[in-house]
Amino acid sequence: MSDQEECECPPCPAGLPGWLATFADLMALLMCFFVLLLSFSEMDVLKFKQLAGSMREAFGVQNQIKVEDIPKGTSIIAQEFSPGRPEPTPLNEVRQMTVNNDMNTLDIRSKEGEQETPDKHAGEEDLVQQQQQQQAETEAVEFAAALAKEIGEGSIEVETDGRKIIVRIKEKGSFDSGSAELKFDAIPVIAKIRDVLLHVMGSVQIQGHTDNIPYNGRAFESNWDLSSARALAVAHELFADRRIDQGRFAVLGMAETKPLVPNDTRDNRGRNRRVEIVIQKGKDKESRKKIQAQGEGDREGELLTPNEIF
Repeated sequence: MSDQEECECPPCPAGLPGWLATFADLMALLMCFFVLLLSFSEMDVLKFKQLAGSMREAFGVQNQIKVEDIPKGTSIIAQEFSPGRPEPTPLNEVRQMTVNNDMNTLDIRSKEGEQETPDKHAGEEDLVQQQQQQQAETEAVEFAAALAKEIGEGSIEVETDGRKIIVRIKEKGSFDSGSAELKFDAIPVIAKIRDVLLHVMGSVQIQGHTDNIPYNGRAFESNWDLSSARALAVAHELFADRRIDQGRFAVLGMAETKPLVPNDTRDNRGRNRRVEIVIQKGKDKESRKKIQAQGEGDREGELLTPNEIF
């Protein structure tokens, strides 16, 4: 090629070629896209450490770097948690009430010429009541030990009131608002209560309670129906085991008539919505037989105390 032909070639335009601007725009968009993907992603620290450990063993890396921070998981409910060891309290609260024994006996009027011995029988009755109260406290601890997890979560309360054991099932975790159908997660809790009830003597009342807000749904007529239906749902779940003596049980709907706390706040109303399993010591068939056997032969013609009249 001659020098003349080389001179006839048109000169190149000054500056960068036009396709480079399009290429730069494309690269900028791709970078933004991958940065956006990275911002949406979550890094599992535990899996990352496991992967790093596997690579370390595969490639023979000898040095180890201790990580001070504890691996934390992420979820929608709680962004982080502590793997601390829970120590549930056996009893959330235990209440005891003193009994005025002078008001628990009737006057024993003997016939003319008979010796009056009211102090002897009153002392026997006091001893029986003390034994039953101690037994109630011991069995309440058994309920608390079986329901330690639920007590720690705040869905169950166990307390004693004299000779009564009260197992309080809160609405939280047991029923939906305005519903009398037991949640699936509450069925194992009722099973734990049933296992303890099998060897705990006494009459049992299953009481349903609501707050003071009138029921406005279609499934029930009022809070009376709702409270009764909830108590009956718990009773049916307890009766699923045929070993349960249904003759010991009574199912009651109390509506809003027996609140634990005033219905003046949302939290208080939530606490009043509950089902209580009340075990009354000294009101079952075996207890009656024991009391009758103790007084047989030397108590003919006397009036029984109110606690012996069932």
